[in-house]
Amino acid sequence: MHLNRRRLLAAGAALVAGRVHAEAPLRIVVAYPTGGVSDEIARLLAERLAAERGETVLVENRPGGGGGIAMEMLARAPGDGRLLVFSALSPLTALPRQGLVRYDPLRDIAPVAAVMNTATLVAGTAALEAESFAQMVALARAKPAALRWATTGVGTTGHRVLDGVATTLGLEIVHIPYKGGGQSLVDALGGQFELMSTNVAAAQLQHVAQRRLKALAVGAPQRLPALPQVPTLAELGVPKANLVSRFGLFAPGGTPRALRRSLNAQVNRALQSPALQSRLRAGHNDIVAGSSVGDFEAAICAEMGLAARCFR
Repeated sequence: MHLNRRRLLAAGAALVAGRVHAEAPLRIVVAYPTGGVSDEIARLLAERLAAERGETVLVENRPGGGGGIAMEMLARAPGDGRLLVFSALSPLTALPRQGLVRYDPLRDIAPVAAVMNTATLVAGTAALEAESFAQMVALARAKPAALRWATTGVGTTGHRVLDGVATTLGLEIVHIPYKGGGQSLVDALGGQFELMSTNVAAAQLQHVAQRRLKALAVGAPQRLPALPQVPTLAELGVPKANLVSRFGLFAPGGTPRALRRSLNAQVNRALQSPALQSRLRAGHNDIVAGSSVGDFEAAICAEMGLAARCFR
């Protein structure tokens, strides 16, 4: 009788714990600081998901390490569908190659849904004594290690753009890594360095229009309608650097595939919101709507140079 009572108490405690767990809100962790494009889009997406799910969706920021800090936290979390990270692909495709992470991107991280693709802008600041990409290259060759190029962190898309330019053209340029785009943009406007690579966004384009930044090149499949006079890096002879930032949502590696499919469907429905689509397009982002879990996995595997079904 005493044993049965203990079992009943244990079962009751488990039931309560399960109910509390089930009622825990969905959390979306943004892998970058507040104030940037990724932070804004993640918060807009969270609002739509909250409406879709009929529950609160919390958003927090865990910046640092080019997105690796947020991904490491995700890799250690339970796969119960209550925690997602909004990030570019670079913490899975680039950082591990440099030995900068303590997680296995194919085992510990589970792709959920692609959200958007964002073109890259290579810009000069007031400190740059050049008005075009060709003039910048000539200056870099004439003064090795004199030019400083800021990115949003080691292993990020912006860093890969810099590396592609430098290695292809044989340039010696000093890398200045930041923890995110907000502070690097502030310092760019203050002329704290000569060059930067950043995601194309409304704020950056406004600074270009006001001649506070010099648009030298873009990383994109073709020239941008907003910058028709600015060539792509592929046109400039550096296709290795012609990269876009791809963003999506990720879950812990142990998350069941059926649960990820359910989350994927919710995200794709949220992306149909006219308000969200309008904001994405206003920021010159390409929406990736209707992509399945398998499609997202295959895109990541392709960027890694692996077989389409590389996730474990």
